[in-house]
Amino acid sequence: MTATALDRSPRATRIGVAVATTIIVAWLGGLVALLALDATRWPLGAQALAVAAMTWLSTGLFITAHDAMHGTVAPTHRRWNDRIGALALGLYALFPYRTLLHAHRAHHRAPGTGDDPDFHAPGAPHPVRWYLRFIGEYLSVWQIVGMAVIFNVLLHGVGLTERALLTFWVAPLLLSTMQLFVVGTWLPHRADGPTPVDDHHARSLALPPWASLLACYHFGYHREHHAWPHVPWWRLPAARSTRPLDPAGTAS
Repeated sequence: MTATALDRSPRATRIGVAVATTIIVAWLGGLVALLALDATRWPLGAQALAVAAMTWLSTGLFITAHDAMHGTVAPTHRRWNDRIGALALGLYALFPYRTLLHAHRAHHRAPGTGDDPDFHAPGAPHPVRWYLRFIGEYLSVWQIVGMAVIFNVLLHGVGLTERALLTFWVAPLLLSTMQLFVVGTWLPHRADGPTPVDDHHARSLALPPWASLLACYHFGYHREHHAWPHVPWWRLPAARSTRPLDPAGTAS
């Protein structure tokens, strides 16, 4: 098996489930702690750090679901792989896993074309318009209603403060959508600038691994992801360093 093929070993499943569980538990535990403690009473600097941490962990929920769509969370147990992906998307914003799975497969079949649900053609549109179209592609009325119901249950039923919910739940969620869009869609797939000559129609960000991790769980190594979609996010730096892609999109 090559380093960029889907690893179906029990070890790969143990690591994938452990990584996914860590992100889910960290997000849930962090959110519960911040809301229960009403961290809006903390100094502004501490609040800003908490928002940044929750934004990064919220992004991690989506990246976990994304890896599940490629079968890399639990490659030896597809049913549990999909359950974990569905859980991560549900916690993220009540997204339906099967709907996003279908759309993501379409994205990988024809990236950067009119058949790509994530691509805003023609030309190089303003990123704000692209972002709004990107969000509108996946957001449904039922999701908005469901999130509103949860918000009001937590506000009026549990007794959490509106400011705490907006600061540590809603704001990180919205910021994470921007993080995912900028690092995982706009910068890699925008039509302006040098265009890759391969069929992936994707660029990678020139970031060292530590910055790539903070930026979006190595989602910025996007050309490598399209070349090797069965490599989980946490293995992308190693695959990138050991099998660098040439201009045609093949490993050198």
